[in-house]
Amino acid sequence: MAEDVMFGFGAMRLDLVDENDESSVDNENYREMIEYYMSQGFNYFDTSYAYHDGSSEIGLREYLVKKYPRDSFKIADKMPTWLLLSEEDNQKYVDEMLERLGVDYFDVFLIHNINEAFLAVAEKCNTFDYIKKMKEDGVAREIGISYHDRADLLERILEKYGDILDVVQLQLNYLDWESQLTESRKCYEVCEKYGVDVIVMEPIKGGTLFNLPDNIKDEFKSFNEDISLVEWALRFAATPKNVKVILSGMRNIDQMKENCEIFKPFKPLNDEEIEFAVKMAQKIKELISIPCSYCGYCLKECPEGIPIPDYFELYNSEKMYSLPSLHAIYGTTAAVKAPASACTFCESCVDICTQKLEIPDLLEDVADLFESNIM
Repeated sequence: MAEDVMFGFGAMRLDLVDENDESSVDNENYREMIEYYMSQGFNYFDTSYAYHDGSSEIGLREYLVKKYPRDSFKIADKMPTWLLLSEEDNQKYVDEMLERLGVDYFDVFLIHNINEAFLAVAEKCNTFDYIKKMKEDGVAREIGISYHDRADLLERILEKYGDILDVVQLQLNYLDWESQLTESRKCYEVCEKYGVDVIVMEPIKGGTLFNLPDNIKDEFKSFNEDISLVEWALRFAATPKNVKVILSGMRNIDQMKENCEIFKPFKPLNDEEIEFAVKMAQKIKELISIPCSYCGYCLKECPEGIPIPDYFELYNSEKMYSLPSLHAIYGTTAAVKAPASACTFCESCVDICTQKLEIPDLLEDVADLFESNIM
């Protein structure tokens, strides 16, 4: 079991000043979180070219890089695979990321969101060869991929590139552990087979494993009233022995403080606790209609400007709790932004979806639920 796992700050779900502008990060809150996190002895920051339209990287430059010695922290960043059009684009985006961050090397550099579709893009643009050279030249200390697909494809990738890759960033949580779609356990076991370290993303699945109905919460409390829902999720994801870093996308200082305490020191779950969490996952799955992780990548792809993650969250909440206020929230949102029924089925969002959801079909379900009384 992993007892020396690093707790990482995932800088992708930061609080915003304007909820309609992903780049409008609340910088005072961001600065406070960075300073607290560093003061607690943690030092691993995960960002991406895509996070908050660059504000995530720029904030790290202003509140981390300019304030602390370079050898006192680690920065992981990611190639925006979906933007690559040519081999030359690799250098273009790396140069821009280095400039945004104000550094001359990455501690970890990943090819972002590798799945069947984007693997083809990365290979066409020779991105695997490019990151190998980044490591040889000292521009990246470790290299790897951020992965969102099934275990059989991951095995093919590691069979081909495993000799150059140091890490794989995986979606891993107790809800997805035995999922036939995400295959967290099987993907983890492939990494273990090839001796590749694992960085965990989505341990709380975008907040899903915290926002649970009361009857589910009660079962967790009955098993052990001293373990919070957040602690259950983080400790489960960090327990497998090849997990080296576990990322949490915290929004504010209260979440930061709660998460830090769980890793001071980290205590793996025992076999009985793991078995209980996996059993609870089956009950939770019956309640979650749309297994969205609310990452927001689809937002940039939608030509109609439909706030897809917001609508999926409302849909899931309505299926769980059935509250009249959720219909009111939908109506208000749809009056300002495009409603779910505005979807034209262009499918621009499908390839980018980390959960491999058939988003247009699901938006139809959202429209059927929320728009029948307002259209």
